[in-house]
Amino acid sequence: MNLTGGIVLYAVLWFLTLFVVMPFGQRSQQDAGEIVPGTHAGAPADLPVKRKVILTTLISSVLWSIIAGIILGGFVTRADIEGLDQIFR
Repeated sequence: MNLTGGIVLYAVLWFLTLFVVMPFGQRSQQDAGEIVPGTHAGAPADLPVKRKVILTTLISSVLWSIIAGIILGGFVTRADIEGLDQIFR
């Protein structure tokens, strides 16, 4: 894995983790008891963006370290992945 591949892998993992982390701990306006006129009752009452970004960065960094270690350690190579094509045919 080269530098560009590592950056792309981290970016994909970061955004994937963000979309997984975002709904956790959300309170809707209906749960909070304050529905802003013109919005849906299920809309978020508040969004702690800083906390979500920090949590996303920590989780994606751990995931990236594990995946990069597997790739750089030679546990999974490109030949292994290309060999899967013959198995599934």
